[in-house]
Amino acid sequence: MKYNVILVGTSFASSFFLHRLLQQTTKPLNVLVLERGPLIPHGEQVQKRRLPDAIKQHLVFDERKHRWITNVMFGGNSNCWFGCTPRMLPNDFKLRQTYGVGYDWPLDYATLEPYYYAAEDLMSVAGPDITPFPKARPYPQPPHLLNDFDKAIAQQFPDSFFVLPTARARVNGPRPACCASGVCSICPIDSKFTVLNGFRDLYTDPRVTLKMNSQAVRIKFNGAQAEGIYALCDGKEEYFAADAIALGANAVYNPQILLKSGDTSPLLGKGINEQMSFTVDIFLDGLNNYQGSTSLTGHGYMFYDGAHRAERAACMVETSNIPILRPELGKWTQRGRVKFIFEDIPQDKNFISITNLNGTEKALVNYQGHSDYTQKGIDFARDTGVNQLLQNLPVERYHISELNKTEAHALGTQRMGDDPATSVVDRNLVHHRYRNLLCLGSGVFPSSAPANPTLTLSALSLRAADFFAQEAL
Repeated sequence: MKYNVILVGTSFASSFFLHRLLQQTTKPLNVLVLERGPLIPHGEQVQKRRLPDAIKQHLVFDERKHRWITNVMFGGNSNCWFGCTPRMLPNDFKLRQTYGVGYDWPLDYATLEPYYYAAEDLMSVAGPDITPFPKARPYPQPPHLLNDFDKAIAQQFPDSFFVLPTARARVNGPRPACCASGVCSICPIDSKFTVLNGFRDLYTDPRVTLKMNSQAVRIKFNGAQAEGIYALCDGKEEYFAADAIALGANAVYNPQILLKSGDTSPLLGKGINEQMSFTVDIFLDGLNNYQGSTSLTGHGYMFYDGAHRAERAACMVETSNIPILRPELGKWTQRGRVKFIFEDIPQDKNFISITNLNGTEKALVNYQGHSDYTQKGIDFARDTGVNQLLQNLPVERYHISELNKTEAHALGTQRMGDDPATSVVDRNLVHHRYRNLLCLGSGVFPSSAPANPTLTLSALSLRAADFFAQEAL
């Protein structure tokens, strides 16, 4: 059978694309979805309290330098994300134009704004009325409550500290209101948006065939066309023909498939990066904490945008409401935790290649480290930023951690742009060389803003589906 579309993966990028495609297409449609992993029901995930190790052991990487997180299963990382959904700022899309560093996106904030609204509606995002990014109408759900530590920061920085937008429900609706237990990786009450609780019906649509335990291996190219895809289905290789293919695995597995298929695009696999971060544990003096209504409560933009980005990376401050108690009697809740999160600039020295491990070809992440630009932002925050944030707050002492090993946001290996010499896909996420092939997900990001990428990559998938439905079907 020849399919109209073959879609690889079932996480955010693929599922938002599929949702919009089914919604926009009036013609008969036959879609095949290949999912490499198993489907693990939410109840089973909660019962086990952790995902099986076998799901996580697919990457080859140097753990001493960095850790790249992936969950190979139905819904992918939507099963374990924390649900943070800030938008990027307008200047994040034009970093080189505005500050002379990094790379510009081939589209701007205004172009993506309608799709931001659509993605927020689909996730039932809870968020504030006042935001650091342009927003003309309210979020689907009201904002979560700040804790007293957050309120103290907001009083010091009234124009740059905001309630964090999140896909964890504030009030009962499509999903129950957040229980504020701080156990978010696998939400115990299914309050957090996931593909399982938000998009499961897509995969039972009569126009869609879902094949589980089916790993896309390589694409069959004929000239400038992708004719079909080879996949290991329950360990046996099969071939599926298609009019078009959309890769929605992630920033590691998409280039793995393309490299194994013979794609020689100059920048394919290059520039893998993600945000860098460190954590500050704060011992408070007489200020009790943890009254907020969800696990992560606030975002600080006091070190994010401005002229300093010509010299050093933007930084976003994220506050936590996850209870971490002190051992001293009477001071149990007098503690706070904030994370400083920094953008990075893609570097070609960080790239994906293919390696042979025990007779099996796998992706190898060759990661040399973050940019000097990012390190300058980190140094400023350690030396000055942390003290500026806390100097007028009731603080006994604080401890700054080493850099965290991961933010679980692999980015940048199929860069988006108008010029095939400096990018892999165009502004509609269509491959420059193979015009019936799309690359979805955060791998197309030309830069990594401090903001969490999930909302933006989901909005990009919605936009790509609109273009595809109008131009290709």
